[in-house]
Amino acid sequence: MNFLKRIFLFLVTNIAIILVITTIIFVLEHFLGIRISPNLSNGYASLFVFALIFGFAGSFLSLAISRWMAKRAYDIKLISESRLMDFDPKTQLVYTTVANIARQNGIDMPEVGVYVSDDPNAFATGPTKNSSLVAVSTGLLQSMTSAEIEGVIAHEMSHILNGDMVTMTLLQGVLNTFVIFFARIIGKIIDDVVFKNEEGDGWGYFLTVMVLEAVFGILASLVLMAFSRHREYRADEGSSRLVGKDKMILALKRLEHIISSREIVDDGKLATFKIHSEKGFMSLFMSHPDLGDRIKNLENNYQL
Repeated sequence: MNFLKRIFLFLVTNIAIILVITTIIFVLEHFLGIRISPNLSNGYASLFVFALIFGFAGSFLSLAISRWMAKRAYDIKLISESRLMDFDPKTQLVYTTVANIARQNGIDMPEVGVYVSDDPNAFATGPTKNSSLVAVSTGLLQSMTSAEIEGVIAHEMSHILNGDMVTMTLLQGVLNTFVIFFARIIGKIIDDVVFKNEEGDGWGYFLTVMVLEAVFGILASLVLMAFSRHREYRADEGSSRLVGKDKMILALKRLEHIISSREIVDDGKLATFKIHSEKGFMSLFMSHPDLGDRIKNLENNYQL
């Protein structure tokens, strides 16, 4: 539900993987003489195939380890059915809501976990519908009613059922392809013109490509953010189908109330939530639409 919580690790990991792959390739070529990158003198077709392979490799590797990364990054405590009664009623509700939706839609039971945070957050991640994770913060359990929690959990389950992470992975693979492709073309030009290198791909080429891949990766994330905002509306509607529109609207209104009340205090703990109120250019970097717009979409445009 919060800014970048569901896809931040995926995005950062993806860029990091591309940079690591670039570094490994450079070391193999520069120090061991193992040629991996295509020779641009032979045209751009081979470079594009190279970019396509490594672009999708980075994206799918990010997806494959997304659940593992999330559990460790947020120190998530998993909930097991055998020890469900050891938890409080709201935590039990999270688990049973996930279980019911998974069973009704014929998918394997996702992992369910809770992590310690004052912010009322929740997210879903994982490589497939049948290998996923739903996590909620202690702040969400403390600040929301049972009906609101159901709306949030159904929203996250909708992301899983809609295959949003896989679709995002495919989109990221395409974006990675163009990031790698253009970074190397421009890097070669700068290496030749600025660094006057005439002996293959030198340090100027390597450093230029690394910088361009990071910059282009951030710019490509704007496309990914636009996709994420679109899918948030669809997940809201999915929650409405699963548990009722009123519960999803109540959850969104609760978030809106929490944000407005805590912004008055301005203790810095809800920086991730304040991002929802950004307008203009900064809104392009948002993974979630404005809460008010999401509420209006359900109230005015979505009919069960």
